[in-house]
Amino acid sequence: MLCFCHNRIRKSIVQIMPQPGDLIEIFRGTYQHWALYVGEGYIVHLCPPTEAAGAGAYSLVSVLCDTAVVTKERLEEIVGKDRFLVNNLLDGEHQPRNIYDILRDARSLLGLEMPYCIMRGNCEHFVTELRYGRAESRQVYYALGLGVRAVGVGMKALNAASSLSCVKSKQKRQRFSICLG
Repeated sequence: MLCFCHNRIRKSIVQIMPQPGDLIEIFRGTYQHWALYVGEGYIVHLCPPTEAAGAGAYSLVSVLCDTAVVTKERLEEIVGKDRFLVNNLLDGEHQPRNIYDILRDARSLLGLEMPYCIMRGNCEHFVTELRYGRAESRQVYYALGLGVRAVGVGMKALNAASSLSCVKSKQKRQRFSICLG
């Protein structure tokens, strides 16, 4: 299986094979879905019901979900016709955790229903916490930091709505952080 990896230093695209522990960025048009490659063609990801294999155009509706399940699925099934990259986006800023710890924690979370909050607990937060021990979402950061005016009003409404679900599920999120301790 070949994928494309963005090399931030040379600003070029090269073909590589994903390795266990790599972050996979899947381009869904207006947003990216994130997963952790665990080997043999499989990924683990935080999967709202609308992001499951075959969700297609309905996957954007995931912003309205307040829970998601940690699932292990074939990468090719989740990617479908979309484009994806290996993107270990924070390697230059944070030391990745030991690969055995990453994979152990990913496997231990399989089947767990977790809170899903587009602003504070999305699929990118999930995989960066597994790889680096820090939950970060550049996608949210850039959307807010760029001050996209057309999306600004909608993001504020989404933030208000998602804050309610994020607050309701604070205990589950704390349990997740403890699991990765």
